[in-house]
Amino acid sequence: MTRARRVLVPFGTRPEVVKLAPVVSALTAAGHAVDVVDTGQHTDPALSTRLQEALGLAPGCRFTLPTGDPAARLGALHGDAARAVTRLRPDVVLALGDTNTVPAYALAARGAGIPFAHLEAGLRSLNPRSVEEVNRRVAAAVAALHLAPTRRAAAFLAAEGVPAERVFVVGNPVVDTLVSRGVRPVPVAERTGVLVTAHRPTNVDDPVRLKRLVGVVRALADHVGPVTFPVHPRTAARLAATGLDAEVAHPDVTLTGPVEYDALLGALASARLTVTDSGGIQEEAAFLGVPAVVLRGSTPRWEGVEAGTTTLASLADDAAADAVLAAAARHTSAEGQARAAALPCPYGDGTTGRQVAALLADEATDALLALDEPDFSDGRLPW
Repeated sequence: MTRARRVLVPFGTRPEVVKLAPVVSALTAAGHAVDVVDTGQHTDPALSTRLQEALGLAPGCRFTLPTGDPAARLGALHGDAARAVTRLRPDVVLALGDTNTVPAYALAARGAGIPFAHLEAGLRSLNPRSVEEVNRRVAAAVAALHLAPTRRAAAFLAAEGVPAERVFVVGNPVVDTLVSRGVRPVPVAERTGVLVTAHRPTNVDDPVRLKRLVGVVRALADHVGPVTFPVHPRTAARLAATGLDAEVAHPDVTLTGPVEYDALLGALASARLTVTDSGGIQEEAAFLGVPAVVLRGSTPRWEGVEAGTTTLASLADDAAADAVLAAAARHTSAEGQARAAALPCPYGDGTTGRQVAALLADEATDALLALDEPDFSDGRLPW
């Protein structure tokens, strides 16, 4: 016997659209009833509605968050989550990743007595200043099912005391999307230049770090090759506010606004290197065999660091910025290019959506989704 469950799937950002589209498709194909909710975190069409249309993710409900005050946006997000869960009454809420959407819907599910499943569970940057890290830990505290992308992520959960029977290593659904769209690595000999992306507040909200970023972009163009830099709206605003938009101009730096997903993948696949503070691009680069320099001091995606195809190099000071360029030189050497191209992707085989759908259809999952109150009235202790 199998179960057909009602699943509420919220998303709010571009990476969630990319990764959840194949999961929703697989859930639907398996007979589950899926309610998709756009939480409104992104409003730029290139980051939201156009991408949803391109990947076939059609929300039945869209919320609009207030602009301006971050506290008002966060409060509205939590209020919307409670309303969505109460109105739709799913059997399970399934959220992915670490954006503010995740704890909002995790806590709304718990408040309504509905089990929560966390996809991309167990990622840990170990950075106490990271909002995303807090969001992941809130999700872990609430989740009945922890759907981890890798064995390393599962090991983090085990170290935190999550029962092994609640953890399932299913890969990362970004690979599902890449496989389904026929994305393939480009031969090393046909690659050129660098793809740069930067949007994290740590890097772009601090004028000193932003200036270092601009210097890194120009140096990459001078010493590695042509740079393609799709500028995130947040980064564009900071560059304009500091006057650094003029300084980043360079004959070998191509600046664009947000680009369509397929165009971004094309730029990544044909690059010799990506320099980024994005989590998703680290995964996509691993699939495409492109080495990465991550503009952060830590990452929740340690698999590339362990393999030697990803280098952590923040913009904390001038020495750190120099380390970005040193790492770029190593990764774009013949040896660095061959190594990255030869390693298998550590993030799954493109079957994550089907694995999640099968897990939710399994009658044995009923026990894991039950939110039964424990009874220690007989004097037993839980340890």
